[in-house]
Amino acid sequence: MKIAVIPARGGSKRIPRKNIKEFFGKPMIAWSIEAAKSSGLFDRIIVSTDDTEIAEVAQKWGAEIPFLRPPELSNDYAGTTEVIAHATKWILNQEIDVQAVCCIYATAPFVIANDLKRGLEALESGEWAYAFTVTDFASPIFRSFKQTTDGGLEMFFPEHFETRSQDLPTALHDAGQFYWGRPAAWIEGKRVFERHSFPVMIPRWRVQDIDTPDDWIRAEILAPVIMNKKF
Repeated sequence: MKIAVIPARGGSKRIPRKNIKEFFGKPMIAWSIEAAKSSGLFDRIIVSTDDTEIAEVAQKWGAEIPFLRPPELSNDYAGTTEVIAHATKWILNQEIDVQAVCCIYATAPFVIANDLKRGLEALESGEWAYAFTVTDFASPIFRSFKQTTDGGLEMFFPEHFETRSQDLPTALHDAGQFYWGRPAAWIEGKRVFERHSFPVMIPRWRVQDIDTPDDWIRAEILAPVIMNKKF
């Protein structure tokens, strides 16, 4: 079996109730559930939540809530790997044979079925522990700088002050959409950002991690274009 797990706790601080807040005509979590359903990849789509209202909304849009997440995995410090490991253990305890578990973020409205399929193909292309979405930085990180305590600037990598941007390596970052993983990788707590993970590239214009009110506004601006585009 292949299982989708969508983590969605109820205690979001920066954007209250963001997992079920309406986004482009639907509760935010509905976009992730529908992408999982339309991909045809999953035998079960499970939402891991501690919140009964989120559970009700998720069920309405076609997901299962076979358990409520325990309090120790529902605070601000619980990591994604721990949450998916908990769900994976629950599934395996039902004596279900699972080949892969895909964590899909509840706040990933631009995730599409074809990328989920590419992710599974990537995971199965070798002895990978994980396969997940990445994209490249808009500007070269090796020429980045920070403001110092006295108000001036300081480069993070001063040795690259005179290096041409085209001569710098391409830096990637997590696109914050989904993570395919082997059950053992989740349970063992293997780190995602390691050599045992395969990157699934997606374009920058289709990436928006939603953590702050500014992120939400940007996503709302992008949504009319992205949601109406045929992939």
